[in-house]
Amino acid sequence: MSGLLDAVRAGRVQDIPALVAPLSAADRKTELAALKEFRTEMRGWPWGRWRERGKAGYALLVAGAGCHTGAAATAAWIGARDLRDGRGVPHRELLGLLAERDPGWLGDVAHRLAGRASTAQLDYPLIAGLVGLAGCPVPATDAFVHGWAEAMPSHGRLLPALRADPLARTMALRLFGTAELPSPLGWYGDAEEPHHWPTALTVLAEEGVVERSLLVDSAIARLLRGGTPGDLGFFLNLLRRLALTADEEREHLTDWIGMAADGTSTVAGYAQGVLGRLALAGDLPVRSLADMSRSVLFRPEKKLVRAQLVLLGKVLRADGGSAGELLPAVADVFGHEDTTVQERALKLVARHLSAAGAEARAELTLAAASLSPVHRARATEVFGEPPPEPDPVPYEEILPPVPVPARPAPAPAGLAELVEEVVALLASRERQEVTSFERTLDGLVRHAYRDRAALADALRHALADRWWLEGGSEQDRDRRFSRIPDGIEVVAASICERVSVTALWNTRARAAVRQSCAHTVLNGVTEARLWEAAYLLRTRPLPFLLATPTWQTGALDPDVLVERLSEYQRLCATPAPVDFAQALLRVRRESNPEAARAAAALGSPEGARMAAWLSGDGTALPALDPAGEPRRPEADESAGEGRRLLESVTGRIGAVRERLVIHREFPPAFRWLGSPVRSAGSGCRHWIGGENAHWPAVLPEDRETLAGWLLPTVAACAEHDQRGGSWWLPVLAESGGPAGTGLHRGLAYGLGARHPDDRLSAVDALLVLAARGDLDGPLLGRELAILVTSGAVKVSRLADAARTAAETGAYATVWSVLGAALPGLLAAGAARPGLGELLSVAAECVERCGARDGIPGLAESAGRGGSSRLASQAARLLAALHQGDDHYRPELAKDRPNGNRSILNPSVTNRS
Repeated sequence: MSGLLDAVRAGRVQDIPALVAPLSAADRKTELAALKEFRTEMRGWPWGRWRERGKAGYALLVAGAGCHTGAAATAAWIGARDLRDGRGVPHRELLGLLAERDPGWLGDVAHRLAGRASTAQLDYPLIAGLVGLAGCPVPATDAFVHGWAEAMPSHGRLLPALRADPLARTMALRLFGTAELPSPLGWYGDAEEPHHWPTALTVLAEEGVVERSLLVDSAIARLLRGGTPGDLGFFLNLLRRLALTADEEREHLTDWIGMAADGTSTVAGYAQGVLGRLALAGDLPVRSLADMSRSVLFRPEKKLVRAQLVLLGKVLRADGGSAGELLPAVADVFGHEDTTVQERALKLVARHLSAAGAEARAELTLAAASLSPVHRARATEVFGEPPPEPDPVPYEEILPPVPVPARPAPAPAGLAELVEEVVALLASRERQEVTSFERTLDGLVRHAYRDRAALADALRHALADRWWLEGGSEQDRDRRFSRIPDGIEVVAASICERVSVTALWNTRARAAVRQSCAHTVLNGVTEARLWEAAYLLRTRPLPFLLATPTWQTGALDPDVLVERLSEYQRLCATPAPVDFAQALLRVRRESNPEAARAAAALGSPEGARMAAWLSGDGTALPALDPAGEPRRPEADESAGEGRRLLESVTGRIGAVRERLVIHREFPPAFRWLGSPVRSAGSGCRHWIGGENAHWPAVLPEDRETLAGWLLPTVAACAEHDQRGGSWWLPVLAESGGPAGTGLHRGLAYGLGARHPDDRLSAVDALLVLAARGDLDGPLLGRELAILVTSGAVKVSRLADAARTAAETGAYATVWSVLGAALPGLLAAGAARPGLGELLSVAAECVERCGARDGIPGLAESAGRGGSSRLASQAARLLAALHQGDDHYRPELAKDRPNGNRSILNPSVTNRS
């Protein structure tokens, strides 16, 4: 063994340069071969030698770099992942070892290392040293620029370090060309911070180290290009620190106009401020101001729109002759969604209309047709004639297409396809789809029934890296699988005989899951199916599973289940208890007498149970009762005490008998369904936003029951600002069964959730329910009113969700909800934050769909007067509800009875 290899094995990095330097080219080639062999050996070391691997890897990296002769091979060796283990390199030793090489070779290595995006940032000290030795141009890659910025000290040492760095003149400008800014540039967000990058770059520009005009041009170009809020904030801070002169602002006039039109809100606000200064100074042509105003007034940010109207008012006061060009731009705001903004624009037009020409007046009069009905009377006063009425268009509700039920693909027919599905499913266990899980599980059962030995061989080869195939004792494997089956992994392990039959029997036969909460029960059903399948594969294999769904929602067609039971009879196979119980819970229970008769005709106990289940005469499960009420009639209030006592005792005896039947006919995992338990349980330890796609598939025809169990998860999104708890709303909207109070209450919580993603899930569910005809708008509205008045839901969040739903075209649907919610909200007393915005959404819906309902308390809110958004939007909604009523007088509205009328007026004008 050579001395170089000894030093590498011992990890003596400091000794490597002295050992490599005297070697000839031939000697280096020989040593390199030995180093490569050692590298291969080191890859096989167990994880327990991680400390030794780290020391030897560093030494091997330096030695190999010194023995390589080609620039490409040297760069590849230095950047090798297995030699550095995610760390930087010993750059001092490498620079000392490579300093004797040709400058051209050094420059080639430096640029190759800079081009390795995964390591260039860590290798900045080495690359910078190689560039200094070679005297070559500085690399321009993003990773190298990030490495340079990371290498600069922070706080008070930044500016001295930049002054002393010979690369600062070049690298400072290259910061503006990176796809993303280095993280140190955003460490200080305050524009007045004296020690952050914008301040340091401004000082360098003042001292002539960096050319000021290049900094200005580069920052403006990056703002035009767009980017993340953090990146754009850096460039805005830089421009503020540079304090652009009037000449510099005029030079970039077109850039500011582009930012105001298309930039992010913050960038557009900055550009708007610059353009405002230029306009008031007379440096912005009126035509350019009008064009720029049309772009800004079209933006959705109300703050920018209001600021632009203020700017136009100042310019019009200073130059009345510009009214002919500027007022038509103001008229674009007449169609703004916010009636307060419309009112501002109308006031501005009224103030300067006399200075506009006849052509501009005619254009403004036509544009006034877009004003909200609440402003039409004022528009008539301003223009001297009523605004033209838009052409009437019958209103048409736009709802998403009714979800078309999709059938899952059948179980994989070929062995190779099945094994591929198993591998994919195990790799994505965190986000398993129900259809993939079910078809793969059914495929394993079918193939094991035909040839378990061949299936086991294929699984052992494909899953060789799984923990239960690598080794360990049988006791450890049994204990782990007894706690949790790990999805279909326990089935695969059973096929490969890596879990004992005894453990599977004990787990399968244990009394019941811990009934701490509904989540545990739902998980327990899926786990019980897996344990049962894993056990029966080894003892009495099933030909196929009965509970495999025929629809992607998890539902099962009754005629298909009858066919499967018939095939079981033909094969003399006995249905598995858990599998059959799950099949019953999944089977569609709509009126289907033919399927019930076919099931009864089978003559088997399972056929009889299925027939009773479909006909409604079988055992009921109290937990699946949507009404959540006793199945016996309530005692007559006029009955005597003895009769009520007798009925009470009879009811208790019936409930006990019912539970006994459930316990006898259903496996332990399902017995929780024998009690009328609706809540998640006080002992729930599941993460509040946890998502499990298997839960809805356990009861695909009982969404109201699931909604009652999962309600706390979405309630926490509104009451405690949790995230992710409304994931089940769209899923249950597409499921089967009645949609009652539980689902609508969950929908109400979701519409008031803290995070937009959760609100969007609720909006999706609302639209799907409406498209299917399952939405009870008045019920949802009353639920919302209760939750708002109790403080569980904030009105501002509800308004945002309602506007999102309405803007899809479902104005009548949203009004059916808001129209039922507003009486309770308006009667609650003190105005709540966001109620004005909710009234704005309601008014928009009424103006679009032509509803003519009476809302108690609305006239009183509108009659408060003042400029509050609540009063203005209440007046707007009141006017919209009475649109076309020739006898309606707003000042007398509070004395008018609020009788209900038809929800929709088919002849209403669609103002979209």
